Amino acid sequence: MTYDLVVRDGTVMDGTGGPAFRSDIGIRGGRIAAFGRIREDAARVIDAGGLVVAPGLIDAHTHMDAQVSWDPLGTSSCWHGITSVVMGNCGFSIAPCRPDDRERLIRALETVEAIPSEAMLAGIDWRWGSYRQYLQNLDRLPKGINFGGYIGHSALRPYVMGARAFSELASPADIEGMRNEVRDALQAGALGFATSRGKQHVTPEGKPVPSMIGDWSEVVAMAGVLEELNVGVLQMARDRTERGFQCVRELALNSRVPIVYDTIPLEEDFRPWLRLTEEAAAAGGRVVAQAHSRRVTTVWGFHNQLPWDRHPVWKDLRRLPLERQLEAIRDESYRKRLVKAAYDSPETGPIIRTQASIKGPDVFEEILVLHPGGGESLSIAQVARERGKDPVEVVLELSLEQDLRQMFMHPVSPDDPQGMLDILTHPRTVVTFSDAGAHASQISDFSLQTYFLGHWIRQRQIMPFEMAIRKMTYDIASFWGMHDRGLLREGMAADLFIFDAAKVGPDTPEVSHDFPTGAARLTQKSIGVHFTVVNGQVLIENGRHTGALPGMVLRNRLAS
Repeated sequence: MTYDLVVRDGTVMDGTGGPAFRSDIGIRGGRIAAFGRIREDAARVIDAGGLVVAPGLIDAHTHMDAQVSWDPLGTSSCWHGITSVVMGNCGFSIAPCRPDDRERLIRALETVEAIPSEAMLAGIDWRWGSYRQYLQNLDRLPKGINFGGYIGHSALRPYVMGARAFSELASPADIEGMRNEVRDALQAGALGFATSRGKQHVTPEGKPVPSMIGDWSEVVAMAGVLEELNVGVLQMARDRTERGFQCVRELALNSRVPIVYDTIPLEEDFRPWLRLTEEAAAAGGRVVAQAHSRRVTTVWGFHNQLPWDRHPVWKDLRRLPLERQLEAIRDESYRKRLVKAAYDSPETGPIIRTQASIKGPDVFEEILVLHPGGGESLSIAQVARERGKDPVEVVLELSLEQDLRQMFMHPVSPDDPQGMLDILTHPRTVVTFSDAGAHASQISDFSLQTYFLGHWIRQRQIMPFEMAIRKMTYDIASFWGMHDRGLLREGMAADLFIFDAAKVGPDTPEVSHDFPTGAARLTQKSIGVHFTVVNGQVLIENGRHTGALPGMVLRNRLAS
């Protein structure tokens, strides 16, 4: 008996959270075929001695709906051991969609998720109207990793209601039309229904996105279709008010619809939302909370954005090609003008305005100077003290020293280490909240899984590696209904994440210009990740694509 691939002598963490064990793994036809000491021939053998062999990681919170049209690998996620992603989160899928609504949908996505609209309009080959047709189109696209998705509320409403979706409550006929489309999407394989109740999500005109125009009863009506078919997950960006909490609580306790939401320690107390996962379980419901592994951060530098780009003096500089910007800031007197301008106005002062900006007496204590290879980083304030310089002057000097390639990491959520620890160690949280595909030029959180393993598990030792793997594999696969993934078992899909536990972590973010139209985005590779195997084929080997494209569309059990 021969195998397509044998992974030899690895330390297997099988996704259950149980103790690791040494074993070979034999793979045939995209499935795991054998464990133990395998002596038969194989088309390829991977020596995994000294490495961990785990199930491929699953990222259930991404926005790759558009990116998959031009990036079959799902970068940067594939470089961090991710083998499967779920798209359409927060209600922002790109299906269903009628031809006349395409540009409006794209503009809203640009505003909410900071995905360049020109890239989407140029890169998407629109061949669908309904969500069913979108999945059929996804089938024909080349794929390196596995892609599944939600039908999104802010796409569904305009599809059924037209322009009224942006200003009116739904009529009974509208509700029935939306329910019918959700039903068809689920029968075609959608992994659930996603919505946003978050006030931060607005259109380019500053108005609420369509999902926010609909009242809560509309969400309950769509959730009813999931319950009717007994399939799919209800995902939401939370309404963080007390009323919003009580609405979700009532649904969680009085239905059998699996519900998932984020728990990032922001200004409000997130603990009631954690307790709700336990309360729902006791009542027979199913609720999990998505956890981030670090503060939400933006990454900035001359190659993408700077905090002061809107100030007239800085704007004049930033209009120039990069080589001329480099030449300009070599002039010390010009640098002094830039430093003065940075402090001129609170609107353009040293804070990047995002959906959740932090404020403090010295924001430069928070902003880190990134180093290649993921080494320990000092804050801008620390470097400024060492050099006896102003922090903005230090930003300019460091950028000059690195030919403008220097990048800085700026947290935009509060610093709450205990809150983060409580979330990560809670038994009903899963580590998946990267937003990969969104905020493309601002945020590089697609590394949250390797950061979790490197910082929280290897360095902080908050739980065994085996349990950490479970939070990113089996716990996600089982909740989302991916019943042939998330575990290393005979007969399961052969998605593998092979890494060095002593080294795993994120590398330094970089700016790439590989979006359609040459739009800039952040990319980030990993350290210590040796192989990403998808459906039995090696996709990524030591950070490089092998040329294989073994990915598939993930569908729920009704359509599998």
